[in-house]
Amino acid sequence: MSIKETKIVSLKDRKTPGQFLLAFTLLLYAVFCVLPVLLIIISAFTDEAVIAESGFTYFPSKLSTEGFMVVLRYGQQLAVSYGVTIFITVVGTFLGLFFMSMYAYVLTKREFKLRTFLIVMITIPMLFSGGQLASYIVNTNVYHLKDTLFILIVPATIGTMNIIIMRTFIQTSIPGELVDSASIDGAGEYRIFFQIVLPLMKPVLAAIGFMMATGYWNEWQGALLYIQSDTKKPLQLLLMNISKNIDMLLNSHNVPSEAIAAMSGTIPSNSATMATVLIVIGPIIILYPFFQKYFVKGLTLGSVKG
Repeated sequence: MSIKETKIVSLKDRKTPGQFLLAFTLLLYAVFCVLPVLLIIISAFTDEAVIAESGFTYFPSKLSTEGFMVVLRYGQQLAVSYGVTIFITVVGTFLGLFFMSMYAYVLTKREFKLRTFLIVMITIPMLFSGGQLASYIVNTNVYHLKDTLFILIVPATIGTMNIIIMRTFIQTSIPGELVDSASIDGAGEYRIFFQIVLPLMKPVLAAIGFMMATGYWNEWQGALLYIQSDTKKPLQLLLMNISKNIDMLLNSHNVPSEAIAAMSGTIPSNSATMATVLIVIGPIIILYPFFQKYFVKGLTLGSVKG
């Protein structure tokens, strides 16, 4: 290596003050993002009396597992809700990625006659909506999806922005020559998509899939509106029910004040809520590091052509 090349390499390896400032800023931002999660974990193991006296703190004077004991009393319903949430997350994410990836691939074909029509069809719902009342009437009276798991899966399978991101990824990261050569060799559109395009879409599929899975995992509004059976309640709705049941029990006017005073020492409402939150978000926290690396590849589109 020449002296000139050595100088160039040394200049590239040298850290500038701006880089140190950026690193410090990102580190500070990461700490502020982690602190609320850490507070939830500590509060879930904090004694209720300490929370009532000192509020939520990172350094509790007494620890307790009573909050988890309250949540585990819903053991059977908790297991059922976990199963429901896992089912709608896996099925909804798979169906969404499957349909949206095919939709995005079709939109890259400029010679396709219905391309403009399909673009309009996905753009209109993004700009205009009939409102929650109209959606409720259509879903219950027309589609008859009330109290079914389909209502928790189907509405979120298609997202306009996700389709646009996938289409952009195909156009910028998958060489058109590769598709053309496969077409010249006699491969049909289905074979090109499933054997060539889809395997190369792994980064964007992983990024969008994780965001979709997080959305399905945190689903509660649709369940609150449409779900009535306990066997179909997802985790987030169970979290709300546990919090409401504890508050109703502690604040009920039909319960004697002496009984409320006696129960208030054994029903840890705050720590039980935090314990439930920890149980709900635990799988997402565990899985996130495995998918985080795909966000840069899947969402920073068009900066570098593949």
